[in-house]
Amino acid sequence: MAERSTVHFESRMLIDGKLVDGEAGTFTNVNPANEDVLGEVSDASKADMNRAIDAARRSFDETDWSTDRQLRKRCLEQLHEAIEREVEELREELICEVGAPRAVTHGPQLDAPLADGLRYPARLIETFPWETDLGDTVVSVTGVNTTRKVWHEPVGVVGAIVPWNFPFEVAINKLGQALAAGNTVVLKPAPDTPFNATRLGRLIAEHTDIPAGVVNVVTASDHLVGEELTLSPKVDMISFTGSTAVGKRIMEKGAATMKRLFLELGGKSATIVLEDADFNTACLIGIGPLLHAGQGCAAPTRMLLPRSRYDEGVAILKAIYENIVPGDPQDPGTLCGPVISAKQQARILGYIRKGVDEGATMLVGSTEAPDHFDKGFWVNPTLFTDVDNSMTIAQEEIFGPVLVVIPYEDEADAVRIANDSPYGLAGNVMSGSLERSLAVARRLRAGFIGLNGTVGYGADTPFGGYKNSGVGRQNGVVGFSQYTEVKSVAYPAQ
Repeated sequence: MAERSTVHFESRMLIDGKLVDGEAGTFTNVNPANEDVLGEVSDASKADMNRAIDAARRSFDETDWSTDRQLRKRCLEQLHEAIEREVEELREELICEVGAPRAVTHGPQLDAPLADGLRYPARLIETFPWETDLGDTVVSVTGVNTTRKVWHEPVGVVGAIVPWNFPFEVAINKLGQALAAGNTVVLKPAPDTPFNATRLGRLIAEHTDIPAGVVNVVTASDHLVGEELTLSPKVDMISFTGSTAVGKRIMEKGAATMKRLFLELGGKSATIVLEDADFNTACLIGIGPLLHAGQGCAAPTRMLLPRSRYDEGVAILKAIYENIVPGDPQDPGTLCGPVISAKQQARILGYIRKGVDEGATMLVGSTEAPDHFDKGFWVNPTLFTDVDNSMTIAQEEIFGPVLVVIPYEDEADAVRIANDSPYGLAGNVMSGSLERSLAVARRLRAGFIGLNGTVGYGADTPFGGYKNSGVGRQNGVVGFSQYTEVKSVAYPAQ
């Protein structure tokens, strides 16, 4: 393993404008590539979390943050500039604590969300339709000529709960849109990857004019500390990215206080390769589950090949999977790094064994961890063929470097198989005809579709899914709108 660059990790939380320690002491943050201890981070108690919630509530109710749009715009621009000044330290931090390959930090792990994650919503402050005029009309129930307006106002206090796989990307998009819309935020990072969030807390405290309490960053080893956000009547909305199981729990527990919800959850995304596609290009999407060891909710983990060209596609995929091995995330050439923890490693290997037990062909891969690492949490790239879509490995989210390849008879069969899933987050269609790929995309029950090798990622592009993949969308005007409440106002026409 290459030596990591020297990085200053921030151990303190941000609560009510101050960088503070946690009442529960500290917990240890570990590098998943080599199990080295990166450092200790503040461990919050439930009392700490409730102090953060109180601060966010007070700053929303008692300051002009929610109404001063120019202040919000300036503060988001300040935070963007502060992150830019420390971007290379942040890059090293993500490589160390997430196990993210360096190459991936130059894309969706860091550089892509940093480009516009704060600047896009800052621009939306100026252009968003905060007030819409419905025109004057004589209302039948009163007979009065009435002016009608629709106002968008901030929701209030937002609990933003962030996963460990793309922690900065998710956090910056939640913060950008929630703050731009005028809300206050309590940010709760995953205990596996806290340092990028505590860095954001320090930058907010030291380099922006964001008022005390508007943003709070609470780190905790105990997941039930984060659940205080869901239970508290002082929190108006939960913005959660993570597993479907936890999303369902948040929906259930939040019902008592009628929480507004944005839930971006799991996926089992299908790539449909049509028989008229260039297979040498189309099958390259099969590399997707290897990037960042498949730890992405939108990873294209099911590939559907026409039976007439199935063997041809499998041969291309076999060559890809045999030639990519897990490697040091510090190495610029590494695509597949470690998985985040021993728990995740065991879970993924369990799915691989399940695939073998259910009769799929493990063409490339292993039911055991790679033997060329002394430490760390590693899984071999694994390619399953002869998969039936009813198998566990085709229906459940594995969240590891595993691709299942499923044959189909015709276009209608391919669409049926792709939609036969409890999830509906993302998908791909590969065809020699744009018109044909567009027609298939319209039939897919998923929220984020790429055609012929493209990806629509961006701060201005709504991201989210159908079915068990969640509720609502992150990013774009649609995502921004969900951080607002809608108020209809009527008064006698002048």
